[in-house]
Amino acid sequence: MPPLSLYIHIPWCIKKCPYCDFNSHAVKSGAPEAQYIDALLSDLAKDLALYGINRPISSIFIGGGTPSLFSPEAINRLLRGIGQRCQLENSAEITLEANPGTFESGKFAEFRQLGINRLSIGIQSFNDRLLKRLGRAHCAKEALGAIEIAHQAGFENFNLDLMFGLPDALLDNSQKDVATAISLKPAHISFYQLTLEPNTYFHKYPPILPSDDAVFTMQKAAQTLLVGQGYQQYEISAYCQPDRHCRHNVNYWQFGDYLGIGAGAHGKITQALPGHIIRTHKPKHPEHYLNDTHKNGGADTIAITELPLEFVMNHLRLKQGFNPVHYQSTTGLGIGTLEPALSTCLKQGLIIRSGNHYCCSEKGWDFLDSILEKFIN
Repeated sequence: MPPLSLYIHIPWCIKKCPYCDFNSHAVKSGAPEAQYIDALLSDLAKDLALYGINRPISSIFIGGGTPSLFSPEAINRLLRGIGQRCQLENSAEITLEANPGTFESGKFAEFRQLGINRLSIGIQSFNDRLLKRLGRAHCAKEALGAIEIAHQAGFENFNLDLMFGLPDALLDNSQKDVATAISLKPAHISFYQLTLEPNTYFHKYPPILPSDDAVFTMQKAAQTLLVGQGYQQYEISAYCQPDRHCRHNVNYWQFGDYLGIGAGAHGKITQALPGHIIRTHKPKHPEHYLNDTHKNGGADTIAITELPLEFVMNHLRLKQGFNPVHYQSTTGLGIGTLEPALSTCLKQGLIIRSGNHYCCSEKGWDFLDSILEKFIN
């Protein structure tokens, strides 16, 4: 069996950002903490029983929304309840997503004492003008203050989210953001391009974005700075200090298993190879989730013919790529089922082979969508 992770979705935010397509809802009169924690623990117990899971959990990621809106008391009850229902590895990575507007010294010190050992902080930019264009609820000063609080609370392992290609951005804005982030000594930096996703305000009312050439220049200049300062690129948009990659996300990309609990959460569970790998999904709206927990959402089996695409769609995001042994161990299929797409990509220089290992070339990383299209049946 592949490693097992646990994703927990907490769907409330201070406000809904115009570019955000995640399942998040602005808090109107306070989130129902106690009721939601009850629902999460019930959800977990039912999944464990339904799928007969007794494997230890290697990582927990509490995402959203803005999970740091919840009180330490609520997070403590959640983590204790998880520990009572399943086994955690001794070195389990436990991540909490947080936004600068929710940082308080005492609160985050408590989070650290509860066993949260990694933060992912949604900065996006250190430029007040760009933050305003993004509709963010914080300013640059609050972002810097949040990172200082994280350090004071004892978080040595934290990620900073940064975006590039923003409305009204100048060519050097991304470099300045990345340089500021590096000076704050995060273990991990996520650096990704703003895209106008369907069902968002920005998709309905598109802002004027920099040209493709300008965005590419921003990206390459900032990447050069990151690598020059010792941040290793291990995934398309993820950079880390040595051995500080996000173990939870790497499990996703290596086609590992994960339970997904909470409103709109998704999971992937291997029951038998290759014909019984399932995707789970929970009711999306918080009210529907709270009212329908007895139904425990739904599940769909991944068709065997779709497994090659599912695998490469995740694995080729990683710098290290994959080898045939791992492909067979996680899908139950032989390497021949990746043909003829794999050979085509090799001939076109989109994928390179080193020994018995396959990964994207530099050209392939820039045209990953073109690679994936070749694996669609």
